[in-house]
Amino acid sequence: MTSENKTLFKIKDIREDFPILDQSINGAPLIYLDNAASTQKPKSVINTISSYYENDHSNVHRGVHSLSVRATELYENSRNKVVSFINATNSNEIIFTKGTTDSINLVASSLTNTISKTDEIVITTMEHHSNIVPWQELCKKTGATLKIAPIDHNGELIIEELSKLLNKNTKILALTHISNTLGTINPIKKIIAIAHDFEIKVLIDGAQAIGHQHIDVQDLDCDYYAFSGHKLYGPTGIGVLYGKEKLLNKLEPYQFGGEMILKVTFDETTYNTLPYKFEAGTPNIAGAIGLGAAIDYLETINLNACIQQEKSITEYALKRLGEIPNIKLIGNSKNRSSIISFTINNIHPHDIGTILNQKGIALRTGHHCTMPLMDFYKIPGTIRASFAFYNTKSEIDQMINGLQTSYEMLS
Repeated sequence: MTSENKTLFKIKDIREDFPILDQSINGAPLIYLDNAASTQKPKSVINTISSYYENDHSNVHRGVHSLSVRATELYENSRNKVVSFINATNSNEIIFTKGTTDSINLVASSLTNTISKTDEIVITTMEHHSNIVPWQELCKKTGATLKIAPIDHNGELIIEELSKLLNKNTKILALTHISNTLGTINPIKKIIAIAHDFEIKVLIDGAQAIGHQHIDVQDLDCDYYAFSGHKLYGPTGIGVLYGKEKLLNKLEPYQFGGEMILKVTFDETTYNTLPYKFEAGTPNIAGAIGLGAAIDYLETINLNACIQQEKSITEYALKRLGEIPNIKLIGNSKNRSSIISFTINNIHPHDIGTILNQKGIALRTGHHCTMPLMDFYKIPGTIRASFAFYNTKSEIDQMINGLQTSYEMLS
């Protein structure tokens, strides 16, 4: 971390912003290293949601009374904060969803009538189930072909092989920005440019990138970008689908009801304009407002400093993991994020996780919703440590001590 970032980033003050971190688990201080599953929430987000329910709650867009007007303003202000945060063109390109999974399903389901049996959809070996199953289902319904781009044993996409899969029949390339299991940061700007040479539309699963990278959708030139609020220090149950306005206008909605309509008769229905035509029913108002508060928080504490803190923690963790016998990293990409997956000998990951939990250390064990990736590595699962800017080197030391103890007990 640079001296400037050290000045801007005071870890003690940062940790005090997250009340959940100040607790004990099984008599030991909580060490939360499961941030790829969900990040913790700062007090400003918690207080914003509480304030909304205490002072401003009403349904949005549907009333002229003061509470409805205030709720609508807060809700739409959050949409505008997302526009700025990812550099979308305008608010019509920001659809509020339940999360990344919902965003991907929205696109896949809305494309059903435009995909035929001669078409192809390409994903990669490292995808989360949420970026596999919707495309499998779309192919089942339409007869289209699902193709899988390979990776090497370092956990990196083989770009040449991916390029060979793309052709005039490919309609969608859907891939993760950062692997939730391997930590690999994919060169998506380069990949998007290759796909666009074939006029292929590209959807990016940004669940693990949002909040850990600067995301500029215009610079990336992606067609769709999906992410979840709870990975961004915001609440659960809220997510975003960014889509280029011209593409979203062409898509047909797949959920129907209130809010997403302009006019209804018993003979026909006229859909609402963007972004509302994809937001059927009462939205997660508090979730959207909380997401806006999370963006405010990140901008207040300086995202560059957060990124540097996570990089420093990850490098230190990799160095310390190298001290434990028989550790095998699963994924060793040159360009990686703050996610580390590994195994220890033939010890089952769940056994390691159980012992660490007794020491207050929260890690994730299992297949991480990437079962095809586990099949590729011929393992049942991994131990995964994933870091946020509120983690410390002292916590890494405690993790290493716990892993060493676990190894000695189980070997």
